[in-house]
Amino acid sequence: MIGKIFLKLFGTMKEAVSFEDLPRSERIVFSLFVLFLVIFPWIVKSGFARAVIVQFLLYAMYGISWNFIGGYGGQVDLGGAKNVGFGAYAVALMMVWWGTPFWISVFVGIIIAVAESFVLGFPLLRLRGHYFAIGTLCVALVWQELFTFWNWTGGARGILLPIKRPPNLLYMQLDPIGYHYFILFLFLLSLFWLNWFRKSKLGYELRAIKANEDAAASLGINVLWAKVKAYCISAAVAALGGAFYAVYFLYIDPFCVMHLDLSIMIAMTAMLGGAGSIWGPIIGALILIPLDRYLGASLGGKGVLGVDFLIYASIIMLVAAYQPKGVWGIVETLRKRKRKGLYVARS
Repeated sequence: MIGKIFLKLFGTMKEAVSFEDLPRSERIVFSLFVLFLVIFPWIVKSGFARAVIVQFLLYAMYGISWNFIGGYGGQVDLGGAKNVGFGAYAVALMMVWWGTPFWISVFVGIIIAVAESFVLGFPLLRLRGHYFAIGTLCVALVWQELFTFWNWTGGARGILLPIKRPPNLLYMQLDPIGYHYFILFLFLLSLFWLNWFRKSKLGYELRAIKANEDAAASLGINVLWAKVKAYCISAAVAALGGAFYAVYFLYIDPFCVMHLDLSIMIAMTAMLGGAGSIWGPIIGALILIPLDRYLGASLGGKGVLGVDFLIYASIIMLVAAYQPKGVWGIVETLRKRKRKGLYVARS
Protein backbone atom coordinates (compact mmCIF):
# COMPACT_ATOMS: atom_id res chain seq x y z
CA MET A 1 0.00 0.00 0.00
CA ILE A 2 2.74 2.44 0.99
CA GLY A 3 4.72 1.41 -2.08
CA LYS A 4 1.78 2.21 -4.37
CA ILE A 5 1.30 5.61 -2.73
CA PHE A 6 5.01 6.37 -3.12
CA LEU A 7 5.00 5.33 -6.79
CA LYS A 8 1.90 7.42 -7.48
CA LEU A 9 3.45 10.43 -5.72
CA PHE A 10 6.71 9.96 -7.63
CA GLY A 11 4.78 9.73 -10.90
CA THR A 12 2.88 12.93 -10.11
CA MET A 13 6.09 14.80 -9.27
CA LYS A 14 7.76 13.52 -12.44
CA GLU A 15 4.79 14.66 -14.50
CA ALA A 16 4.81 18.06 -12.79
CA VAL A 17 8.43 18.86 -13.68
CA SER A 18 8.23 17.40 -17.19
CA PHE A 19 7.68 19.76 -20.13
CA GLU A 20 8.33 17.13 -22.80
CA ASP A 21 5.01 17.81 -24.54
CA LEU A 22 6.04 21.40 -25.24
CA PRO A 23 8.22 22.48 -28.19
CA ARG A 24 11.96 22.28 -27.66
CA SER A 25 12.34 26.04 -28.15
CA GLU A 26 10.00 26.72 -25.22
CA ARG A 27 11.89 24.32 -22.96
CA ILE A 28 15.22 25.97 -23.83
CA VAL A 29 13.89 29.48 -23.20
CA PHE A 30 12.36 28.39 -19.89
CA SER A 31 15.64 26.78 -18.76
CA LEU A 32 17.58 29.95 -19.61
CA PHE A 33 14.95 32.04 -17.83
CA VAL A 34 15.25 29.97 -14.63
CA LEU A 35 19.06 30.12 -14.85
CA PHE A 36 18.84 33.91 -15.15
CA LEU A 37 16.63 34.09 -12.06
CA VAL A 38 19.03 31.89 -10.10
CA ILE A 39 22.08 34.06 -10.81
CA PHE A 40 20.24 37.42 -10.82
CA PRO A 41 21.01 38.47 -7.20
CA TRP A 42 24.72 37.92 -7.81
CA ILE A 43 25.00 39.89 -11.06
CA VAL A 44 22.68 42.79 -10.17
CA LYS A 45 23.54 44.83 -7.10
CA SER A 46 20.71 47.38 -7.31
CA GLY A 47 18.34 46.98 -4.37
CA PHE A 48 15.48 48.44 -6.42
CA ALA A 49 16.01 45.96 -9.27
CA ARG A 50 16.09 43.07 -6.79
CA ALA A 51 12.84 44.26 -5.24
CA VAL A 52 11.20 44.52 -8.68
CA ILE A 53 12.21 40.93 -9.52
CA VAL A 54 10.78 39.68 -6.23
CA GLN A 55 7.49 41.45 -6.96
CA PHE A 56 7.50 40.14 -10.53
CA LEU A 57 7.78 36.57 -9.24
CA LEU A 58 5.05 37.21 -6.67
CA TYR A 59 2.63 38.58 -9.26
CA ALA A 60 3.51 35.79 -11.68
CA MET A 61 2.49 33.44 -8.88
CA TYR A 62 -0.77 35.35 -8.44
CA GLY A 63 -1.37 35.07 -12.18
CA ILE A 64 -0.73 31.33 -12.04
CA SER A 65 -3.33 31.04 -9.26
CA TRP A 66 -5.90 32.82 -11.45
CA ASN A 67 -5.01 30.65 -14.44
CA PHE A 68 -6.39 27.51 -12.78
CA ILE A 69 -9.95 28.81 -12.68
CA GLY A 70 -9.83 31.66 -15.19
CA GLY A 71 -7.44 30.45 -17.87
CA TYR A 72 -8.32 26.76 -18.03
CA GLY A 73 -11.81 26.92 -16.55
CA GLY A 74 -12.93 30.04 -18.41
CA GLN A 75 -14.42 31.58 -15.24
CA VAL A 76 -13.48 35.26 -14.87
CA ASP A 77 -12.69 35.55 -11.17
CA LEU A 78 -12.44 39.16 -9.99
CA GLY A 79 -12.07 38.34 -6.31
CA GLY A 80 -8.63 36.75 -6.11
CA ALA A 81 -7.38 39.32 -3.60
CA LYS A 82 -9.48 37.82 -0.80
CA ASN A 83 -7.40 34.63 -0.95
CA VAL A 84 -4.20 36.65 -0.84
CA GLY A 85 -5.63 38.35 2.23
CA PHE A 86 -6.52 35.08 3.96
CA GLY A 87 -2.97 33.81 3.54
CA ALA A 88 -1.39 37.08 4.65
CA TYR A 89 -3.65 37.61 7.68
CA ALA A 90 -3.29 34.02 8.90
CA VAL A 91 0.50 34.38 8.97
CA ALA A 92 0.45 37.87 10.48
CA LEU A 93 -2.18 37.30 13.17
CA MET A 94 -0.81 33.95 14.32
CA MET A 95 2.70 35.38 14.50
CA VAL A 96 1.51 38.43 16.50
CA TRP A 97 -0.87 36.57 18.84
CA TRP A 98 0.96 33.34 19.54
CA GLY A 99 4.38 33.64 17.93
CA THR A 100 3.44 30.83 15.52
CA PRO A 101 6.20 29.95 13.02
CA PHE A 102 5.59 30.68 9.36
CA TRP A 103 5.63 27.01 8.37
CA ILE A 104 2.55 26.34 10.50
CA SER A 105 0.55 29.52 9.88
CA VAL A 106 1.00 29.32 6.10
CA PHE A 107 -0.92 26.04 6.02
CA VAL A 108 -3.65 27.55 8.21
CA GLY A 109 -4.02 30.40 5.71
CA ILE A 110 -4.24 27.96 2.80
CA ILE A 111 -6.86 25.86 4.62
CA ILE A 112 -8.97 28.95 5.37
CA ALA A 113 -8.79 30.15 1.75
CA VAL A 114 -9.67 26.71 0.38
CA ALA A 115 -12.52 26.22 2.88
CA GLU A 116 -14.03 29.62 2.05
CA SER A 117 -13.73 28.94 -1.69
CA PHE A 118 -15.26 25.49 -1.26
CA VAL A 119 -18.28 26.80 0.67
CA LEU A 120 -18.94 29.83 -1.54
CA GLY A 121 -17.84 28.10 -4.72
CA PHE A 122 -20.96 25.97 -5.01
CA PRO A 123 -23.41 28.90 -5.24
CA LEU A 124 -21.02 31.22 -7.12
CA LEU A 125 -20.01 28.71 -9.77
CA ARG A 126 -23.62 28.04 -10.69
CA LEU A 127 -23.45 31.51 -12.24
CA ARG A 128 -22.06 31.99 -15.73
CA GLY A 129 -20.17 34.71 -17.57
CA HIS A 130 -20.30 38.22 -16.19
CA TYR A 131 -22.70 37.12 -13.43
CA PHE A 132 -19.93 34.97 -11.93
CA ALA A 133 -17.43 37.81 -12.31
CA ILE A 134 -19.76 40.23 -10.49
CA GLY A 135 -20.44 37.64 -7.79
CA THR A 136 -16.74 37.10 -7.04
CA LEU A 137 -16.17 40.84 -7.07
CA CYS A 138 -18.93 41.41 -4.51
CA VAL A 139 -17.65 38.63 -2.22
CA ALA A 140 -14.14 40.11 -2.27
CA LEU A 141 -15.45 43.60 -1.47
CA VAL A 142 -17.47 42.26 1.46
CA TRP A 143 -14.40 40.53 2.90
CA GLN A 144 -12.35 43.71 2.50
CA GLU A 145 -14.95 45.74 4.38
CA LEU A 146 -15.15 43.15 7.16
CA PHE A 147 -11.38 43.09 7.62
CA THR A 148 -11.32 46.89 7.58
CA PHE A 149 -13.82 47.25 10.45
CA TRP A 150 -13.04 44.17 12.56
CA ASN A 151 -10.90 45.14 15.55
CA TRP A 152 -9.34 41.69 15.91
CA THR A 153 -7.79 41.98 12.43
CA GLY A 154 -6.26 45.35 13.21
CA GLY A 155 -8.90 47.16 11.17
CA ALA A 156 -7.75 49.86 8.79
CA ARG A 157 -4.59 50.32 10.88
CA GLY A 158 -3.25 47.01 9.67
CA ILE A 159 -0.81 44.67 11.39
CA LEU A 160 2.90 45.13 11.91
CA LEU A 161 4.66 41.80 12.19
CA PRO A 162 7.27 41.32 14.95
CA ILE A 163 10.75 41.73 13.49
CA LYS A 164 13.25 38.91 13.98
CA ARG A 165 16.96 39.01 13.35
CA PRO A 166 17.52 37.71 9.81
CA PRO A 167 18.08 35.15 8.58
CA ASN A 168 15.34 33.45 10.58
CA LEU A 169 14.08 30.36 8.75
CA LEU A 170 11.46 29.63 11.39
CA TYR A 171 9.61 32.87 10.73
CA MET A 172 11.01 33.30 7.19
CA GLN A 173 12.47 36.74 7.80
CA LEU A 174 15.44 36.81 5.48
CA ASP A 175 17.93 39.11 3.81
CA PRO A 176 17.15 40.36 0.26
CA ILE A 177 18.91 37.44 -1.42
CA GLY A 178 17.10 34.99 0.85
CA TYR A 179 13.72 36.49 -0.08
CA HIS A 180 14.65 36.22 -3.74
CA TYR A 181 15.31 32.50 -3.56
CA PHE A 182 12.30 31.90 -1.32
CA ILE A 183 9.84 33.49 -3.76
CA LEU A 184 11.64 31.76 -6.65
CA PHE A 185 11.01 28.44 -4.91
CA LEU A 186 7.31 29.26 -4.36
CA PHE A 187 6.98 30.46 -7.94
CA LEU A 188 8.47 27.27 -9.38
CA LEU A 189 6.33 25.18 -7.03
CA SER A 190 3.20 26.93 -8.34
CA LEU A 191 4.35 26.62 -11.95
CA PHE A 192 5.02 22.89 -11.61
CA TRP A 193 1.61 22.47 -10.01
CA LEU A 194 0.02 24.25 -13.00
CA ASN A 195 2.08 22.09 -15.36
CA TRP A 196 0.73 18.93 -13.73
CA PHE A 197 -2.77 20.37 -13.63
CA ARG A 198 -2.97 21.12 -17.36
CA LYS A 199 -2.15 17.48 -18.17
CA SER A 200 -4.45 15.99 -15.52
CA LYS A 201 -7.99 14.70 -15.95
CA LEU A 202 -9.31 17.82 -14.22
CA GLY A 203 -7.36 20.03 -16.62
CA TYR A 204 -8.92 18.35 -19.66
CA GLU A 205 -12.36 18.52 -18.07
CA LEU A 206 -12.00 22.26 -17.53
CA ARG A 207 -10.94 22.81 -21.13
CA ALA A 208 -14.11 21.04 -22.22
CA ILE A 209 -16.17 23.15 -19.82
CA LYS A 210 -14.54 26.33 -21.10
CA ALA A 211 -15.39 25.38 -24.68
CA ASN A 212 -19.02 24.44 -23.96
CA GLU A 213 -20.45 23.69 -20.53
CA ASP A 214 -23.57 21.96 -21.84
CA ALA A 215 -21.58 19.73 -24.17
CA ALA A 216 -19.17 18.87 -21.35
CA ALA A 217 -22.07 17.91 -19.08
CA SER A 218 -23.52 15.71 -21.82
CA LEU A 219 -20.21 13.81 -21.90
CA GLY A 220 -20.60 12.92 -18.22
CA ILE A 221 -18.39 15.64 -16.71
CA ASN A 222 -19.59 16.94 -13.35
CA VAL A 223 -19.28 20.58 -14.37
CA LEU A 224 -19.95 22.20 -10.99
CA TRP A 225 -17.63 19.88 -9.07
CA ALA A 226 -14.79 20.35 -11.59
CA LYS A 227 -15.08 24.14 -11.34
CA VAL A 228 -15.21 24.05 -7.53
CA LYS A 229 -12.00 21.98 -7.40
CA ALA A 230 -10.22 24.42 -9.71
CA TYR A 231 -11.54 27.36 -7.66
CA CYS A 232 -10.11 25.81 -4.48
CA ILE A 233 -6.72 25.13 -6.10
CA SER A 234 -6.64 28.74 -7.28
CA ALA A 235 -7.36 29.89 -3.71
CA ALA A 236 -4.54 27.75 -2.29
CA VAL A 237 -1.88 29.20 -4.60
CA ALA A 238 -3.06 32.79 -4.02
CA ALA A 239 -3.02 32.25 -0.23
CA LEU A 240 0.54 30.94 -0.48
CA GLY A 241 1.50 34.14 -2.26
CA GLY A 242 -0.25 36.18 0.43
CA ALA A 243 1.73 34.38 3.13
CA PHE A 244 4.95 35.41 1.41
CA TYR A 245 3.69 38.99 1.13
CA ALA A 246 3.24 39.17 4.91
CA VAL A 247 6.77 38.05 5.79
CA TYR A 248 8.35 40.06 2.97
CA PHE A 249 6.81 43.45 3.77
CA LEU A 250 6.26 42.75 7.51
CA TYR A 251 3.13 44.87 7.40
CA ILE A 252 -0.34 44.26 5.96
CA ASP A 253 -3.70 46.00 5.89
CA PRO A 254 -6.93 45.38 3.93
CA PHE A 255 -5.97 47.96 1.31
CA CYS A 256 -2.75 46.23 0.28
CA VAL A 257 -3.78 42.56 0.39
CA MET A 258 -7.56 42.61 -0.20
CA HIS A 259 -8.11 45.65 -2.40
CA LEU A 260 -10.09 45.59 -5.66
CA ASP A 261 -7.04 46.86 -7.55
CA LEU A 262 -5.13 43.72 -6.55
CA SER A 263 -7.95 41.47 -7.78
CA ILE A 264 -7.97 43.26 -11.13
CA MET A 265 -4.18 43.09 -11.36
CA ILE A 266 -4.19 39.34 -10.67
CA ALA A 267 -6.68 38.71 -13.48
CA MET A 268 -4.95 41.18 -15.82
CA THR A 269 -1.57 39.52 -15.34
CA ALA A 270 -2.84 36.22 -16.70
CA MET A 271 -5.11 37.68 -19.38
CA LEU A 272 -2.50 40.05 -20.82
CA GLY A 273 0.15 37.34 -21.00
CA GLY A 274 -2.25 34.68 -22.26
CA ALA A 275 -4.95 33.03 -20.18
CA GLY A 276 -5.09 29.27 -20.50
CA SER A 277 -1.39 28.92 -21.32
CA ILE A 278 1.33 27.90 -18.91
CA TRP A 279 3.58 30.83 -19.86
CA GLY A 280 0.85 33.49 -19.93
CA PRO A 281 1.02 34.60 -16.27
CA ILE A 282 4.82 34.84 -16.45
CA ILE A 283 4.73 36.98 -19.60
CA GLY A 284 1.98 39.18 -18.17
CA ALA A 285 3.87 39.78 -14.92
CA LEU A 286 7.10 40.35 -16.85
CA ILE A 287 5.39 43.17 -18.76
CA LEU A 288 3.19 44.72 -16.11
CA ILE A 289 5.29 44.70 -12.93
CA PRO A 290 8.65 46.11 -14.13
CA LEU A 291 6.81 48.58 -16.35
CA ASP A 292 4.61 49.75 -13.48
CA ARG A 293 7.45 50.01 -10.97
CA TYR A 294 9.98 51.73 -13.24
CA LEU A 295 7.47 54.11 -14.81
CA GLY A 296 6.17 55.03 -11.38
CA ALA A 297 9.68 55.62 -10.04
CA SER A 298 10.99 57.58 -13.04
CA LEU A 299 7.97 59.69 -14.02
CA GLY A 300 6.32 59.93 -10.62
CA GLY A 301 9.61 60.94 -9.01
CA LYS A 302 9.89 63.86 -11.45
CA GLY A 303 6.43 65.12 -10.59
CA VAL A 304 4.87 63.90 -13.86
CA LEU A 305 1.90 62.30 -12.18
CA GLY A 306 -0.54 60.12 -14.08
CA VAL A 307 1.51 59.74 -17.28
CA ASP A 308 2.86 56.38 -16.15
CA PHE A 309 -0.70 55.08 -15.75
CA LEU A 310 -1.63 56.31 -19.24
CA ILE A 311 1.34 54.51 -20.82
CA TYR A 312 0.59 51.43 -18.76
CA ALA A 313 -3.08 51.37 -19.80
CA SER A 314 -2.30 52.06 -23.46
CA ILE A 315 -0.03 49.04 -23.74
CA ILE A 316 -2.68 46.81 -22.19
CA MET A 317 -5.38 48.11 -24.55
CA LEU A 318 -3.20 47.72 -27.64
CA VAL A 319 -2.37 44.12 -26.87
CA ALA A 320 -5.98 43.31 -25.96
CA ALA A 321 -7.29 44.93 -29.17
CA TYR A 322 -4.79 43.14 -31.41
CA GLN A 323 -5.06 39.70 -29.82
CA PRO A 324 -7.72 38.85 -27.19
CA LYS A 325 -5.67 35.79 -26.20
CA GLY A 326 -2.87 38.05 -24.98
CA VAL A 327 0.81 38.15 -25.79
CA TRP A 328 1.07 34.37 -25.97
CA GLY A 329 -1.76 34.42 -28.50
CA ILE A 330 0.37 36.72 -30.66
CA VAL A 331 3.31 34.31 -30.35
CA GLU A 332 1.15 31.35 -31.38
CA THR A 333 -0.30 33.28 -34.34
CA LEU A 334 3.18 34.15 -35.61
CA ARG A 335 4.25 30.53 -35.13
CA LYS A 336 1.29 29.26 -37.19
CA ARG A 337 2.06 31.74 -39.98
CA LYS A 338 5.67 30.59 -40.04
CA ARG A 339 4.62 26.94 -40.24
CA LYS A 340 2.13 27.74 -42.98
CA GLY A 341 4.84 29.62 -44.90
CA LEU A 342 7.25 26.71 -44.61
CA TYR A 343 4.55 24.29 -45.75
CA VAL A 344 3.72 26.44 -48.81
CA ALA A 345 7.42 26.81 -49.65
CA ARG A 346 7.97 23.05 -49.51
CA SER A 347 4.90 22.25 -51.60
